[in-house]
Amino acid sequence: MLKTRLRDFLVTKDNWLFAVSDYFRSNGIRATLRYVPDENGERELNGIRYKKYDFGPAFEFMRKYKPEWVQDVHVVPESEVKQVLHPSDAIPRLVNSDSRVRAIVKTLDRAGIPRTSMGVTGSMLAGLQNENSDIDFVVYGPVWFRARDAIAAAKQQEGPIEEIDEEMWQRIYRKRIPEISFDEFMLHESRKGNRGMVEGTYFDLLFVREWDQIKEPLLRGKDTVKMKIEARVTNADFAFDSPAYYKVEHDEIDHVLSYTHTYAGQALPGELIEARGIVEEVGDIKRLVVGTSREPKGEWIKSLTWLEKCGHI
Repeated sequence: MLKTRLRDFLVTKDNWLFAVSDYFRSNGIRATLRYVPDENGERELNGIRYKKYDFGPAFEFMRKYKPEWVQDVHVVPESEVKQVLHPSDAIPRLVNSDSRVRAIVKTLDRAGIPRTSMGVTGSMLAGLQNENSDIDFVVYGPVWFRARDAIAAAKQQEGPIEEIDEEMWQRIYRKRIPEISFDEFMLHESRKGNRGMVEGTYFDLLFVREWDQIKEPLLRGKDTVKMKIEARVTNADFAFDSPAYYKVEHDEIDHVLSYTHTYAGQALPGELIEARGIVEEVGDIKRLVVGTSREPKGEWIKSLTWLEKCGHI
């Protein structure tokens, strides 16, 4: 069996490239189509031109050409995979060829983060980046938080790693289209520390579980009603994971999940949150799911504790 986890890439026998979107599999590897060979494509690798597919068009393409692979994500049969690209394997290549990646890696080196715990995913992992590509930098396991702190400290010093400017924040906000105001978005982002700029390029520090943190699959439940809750966060160890996971203290809801990156790292343990999403029943457990569509309407997570501390409430 192929060993895969979140943010790996798959290359199929047709040279289609998929981003792995789950730690677990069900009759195949759960992933999302990203690149397909196309003679009119804007990107090129090994003499083959590729077209990039965003979320919606990827599903349209798959429904047309591989409808049997389409579920809530795309389920790729292992027999169709000719290669797995692991983010950690890209580090040696990119350190030698890309000064921006090298700057991030050296910053994390100084913080004692082993290079085996680092990776790069997205177009750079596939070798299909262009001049507009962001850097999707991965750190595996609990050392992610130490890496995040090292990046935050580096932004306060002279060097290639800098804070994100207002224009870029506006771009990120418009791309996400969240249901919270720009001011609330910025107040939450101001303390996360997992985004930055390096030599003018935007980068994101993405959390992926270490192998020993991958325990049991996230079972699918039954969607019931929309609900808004206030609850106290009791554990946020996987708040930057995908989906982000918040264990909460609440009469009905056991935990809150967010499938949209906007609300990753949105609250700390002990904080009171306001969250609105769909209640999903999994056996005897109820959870609140935020980000049930690509641009979730009427769904959000806010830290009321943090907003109050910032004088916003």
